[in-house]
Parts: sequence; structure tokens; C-alpha cells
Amino acid sequence: MKIVVTGGAGFIGSNVVRALVEMPEVTEIIAVDDLSTGTLENLVDLPSRFLSGTILDAGLLDEALAGAASVIHLAAVPSVPRSIDDPVRSHQANATGTLMVLEAARRHRVSQVLLASSSSVYGANPALPKREALRPMPLSPYAVSKLATEAYALAYSSCYGMAVLPFRFFNVFGPGQAADHAYAAVVPAFVSAALDGRPLRIFGDGRQTRDFTYVGSVSSVIVEAVRRRVSARDAVNLAFGTRVSLLDLVAELEAVLGHPVDVVHEASRSGDVRDSQADCTRLRELFPTVRPQPLRVGLEATVGWMSARVPAGR
Repeated sequence: MKIVVTGGAGFIGSNVVRALVEMPEVTEIIAVDDLSTGTLENLVDLPSRFLSGTILDAGLLDEALAGAASVIHLAAVPSVPRSIDDPVRSHQANATGTLMVLEAARRHRVSQVLLASSSSVYGANPALPKREALRPMPLSPYAVSKLATEAYALAYSSCYGMAVLPFRFFNVFGPGQAADHAYAAVVPAFVSAALDGRPLRIFGDGRQTRDFTYVGSVSSVIVEAVRRRVSARDAVNLAFGTRVSLLDLVAELEAVLGHPVDVVHEASRSGDVRDSQADCTRLRELFPTVRPQPLRVGLEATVGWMSARVPAGR
């Protein structure tokens, strides 16, 4: 079976490709990426075919999707702050890009489309934990574009009978996640700073909470969805109901490193939500055998991966 991964050279995408390689049912893997945030280094030694280009290119999508059994659509311009700086680019990549992928999947009669949405769609809705039936209240262009991603998928399911599964990701972290840019996610930013001996920057008081999800757990769910051909009539949270403050994250990181780290507090950022925690009832119903990696285990793997990339003597 042929599987296409858009954003396949990115952090989550390359981890998914690595997991797909272990599936005996998979005979061909196509990774599509424009390398705007991904890197070919992530695909080194993985038996996949790489197609360079944007998902806004219908011809490229036709080449990639012809004969595919499933599309795992992860390509996006990530980050809330990045979308605030450039909302049009965020919309084009995340909303219009999703529409292009769905149209290509329809042209080629792909039997399953899995898509990445985001917990950011809950936005200002204060209810915890975040149940999929809650009213979305997005606070950023990124969140709006991700809401459009899942809405388009569900519309295509309704109009064209397409089997879709939109996942709402919650603060995914792990090996392969870049920290060397201004929009880096909090875990790689913290780990990189700690390894460099720099203070960890916390925007706000640090008591804001997140449902940190190890990328290996995300990949396991996605691979299981492909294997069992799982689809859904609504978005599904892909997280496991943990609630960790940034201050607690710092404490966990100190325990992994074996020494304290310095922290500096800065003003809260526009578009950031205060608290996030998934209700994983629907996920457990669809994937009852999947077990998440504990935060400590995920941090150990992330620190190990990033330590190997710190130049000697730095």
C-alpha cells in the first residue's frame, strides 16, 4: 500500500515516515515537503521517495497521490506567533493548502485522508478538559486556519463520502523538533537553552498549562489509523489528558539534566491560550490499545537527541 505524507520532512512528518517504515503493509512512502520548515536530514536512511514542492502545486500533488491508499496531511506553516506576523501565508499554507490536498485526494480516489488540526482552535474557551464538542474560539490566524483544515475535511466527508480523520494535536514534542528559529515550540526552546547554558524564557508567569504529547505517541496513533483504516465524523483530540505548567516542565527538565537552570520571565504573548488539556475519551474509543509515553521519558529522548547535535566544547 502506498502512503503519502505531506510535510514529510518536518518534525512530526519525518517521525511518522519512520513509523510507517515498520509497517509491512506499506510498500511505498512518498514524502512531500517544500523544506520551508522541514529538512532532508530528517529523512536520511529512511526508504521513502521525496518530492520537493508546495502543496499549493496541483501537479505535484497529482504526481504524489496517484495510486495512494492514504494521505497523511501534516504540511503547514506552524506557530501562533508566526501567523500573527504573517496571517496571509498561514492561511494559504494551512487552509488553501488543505483544500488543494483534499481536491487531489478526490481526483485520485484516495480512500483515507488523515489531517493535522490543533488544540489552538479551542482558544478562549475556558472549559477544561477540552472536549471536541466545545465551541471553538480561536485567538490567532493560525488557529483559524487549523479550524478551516478540519472543517474542509469534514465537509469533503459529507459531500463526497471521503473517509477522513482530523486530529487536534496538543503541544507535540520530541526528537527532530527544531529550536534554532524565533518561532520554536516551548520544549525544544527550553532544552536548547538549557544545553547552551542560557536562561529559559517564559512568557508570562509560567503557571499556564499544556498537554504535552510525545511525538512517538502521535506517530503510533497515526500508524494505527492507517493500519485499521480508521475515520471519524468529527475532529479527534490527539493527546492524553495531562496538564503540566511551564514551571513544572522546567522542574522535569532539571531532573533530566541533573542540575538547575536559570529562568527569565517576559510579557505574555498575544494569541497564547492560558490552559490546555485534552479530553481523550474519543481517542481512547478509537484507539483503545495506544499508550502514551510519560513526559519524563519523552524529555530524556529529546535531550539525548539534541545533546548529540551540540558541538563539542560549546
